[in-house]
This record gives sequence, C-alpha cells and structure tokens, in this order.
Amino acid sequence: MGLGSLFKRKKKEKKEEVVEDCHIEINTDECDACEKCATACPNNVLIIVDDASTVRDPQVCKSCRVCMAICPNDCITVS
Repeated sequence: MGLGSLFKRKKKEKKEEVVEDCHIEINTDECDACEKCATACPNNVLIIVDDASTVRDPQVCKSCRVCMAICPNDCITVS
C-alpha cells in the first residue's frame, strides 16, 4: 500500500466552455480600408481584403468594440 492510497482523489468536473456568438457587421460601402480597426483589434479579428475591412474569425471576437470606437466612418457594428 503506497502513500498515494491514503489520500482520496477528487474527481475533476468538466467545465463547460461557453462560446458567445459575436456578430460583426461591416458596411463595406462606407469602409475606406484605413486599417485602423484591424490594427486596434486586440484579438486580430479584422483584416483588410479587397480595400475593405473583413472579419477573419468571428469566434475569436470578445465584443470589446474597440473597432467600433476607432472607425472614423462608423461602418462597424458589434452586437
């Protein structure tokens, strides 16, 4: 009988990971590809493609709304 048998092991409970869907809308007609939103985003969610801002991966977005605040044309909406 080893020393480890004297201690009861607690079963680890599985934590459920909650993934919130972030919905980002970009008005590409108003976007002038200034890259301010892509540069300011702390999670690298936005990229510039074909002279407009585009969502790279919406699941990475933490809904911090930095992109909305920095956009000079108010063409980004995060809900």
